[in-house]
Amino acid sequence: MSDPFANIQLVTPLDGATLQSVGVPAGWNFGLADRVRFHELDALNHVNNVAYLRWFESLRIPYFQAYGITTYASEDDPQVVLATNSARYFKPMHLGESYVITGRTISFRSSSFVMEYGCWVDGDLRCSGESVIVCLEQDGKTKRPLSTAVAQTFIDRDGATQG
Repeated sequence: MSDPFANIQLVTPLDGATLQSVGVPAGWNFGLADRVRFHELDALNHVNNVAYLRWFESLRIPYFQAYGITTYASEDDPQVVLATNSARYFKPMHLGESYVITGRTISFRSSSFVMEYGCWVDGDLRCSGESVIVCLEQDGKTKRPLSTAVAQTFIDRDGATQG
């Protein structure tokens, strides 16, 4: 059996065309490919539920940078915090499986947005998730409005809606 990930660099942001080439449906335009590692397994020998949440987080960091939400390098960057985080599991995953984690913003308000995630193996959705993310000022209390550029990026790249 040939490896569909043979020509794809792992843990590097992937665009929509590349995602579609490994079976991810159209509409997902940001993702990361990787393989299940031994330390991600539980006593039942499949991926532990917390690993999916970690994978979603590993996707969020480059997503935030690519979409201009934060650089994680400037004191002027907003504090970006999770207000809620959830996952829904459909099928188990096992050691060595190649997968893609995808993320997109589905809606946004003045200082927050909702991200949706998918974990895909050969076009099969194994886990989905959702987060509500809030941007704060450096004081950690005051909400920081999303910039017009970030809002437009959500619309242009992900088809997000405002409201």
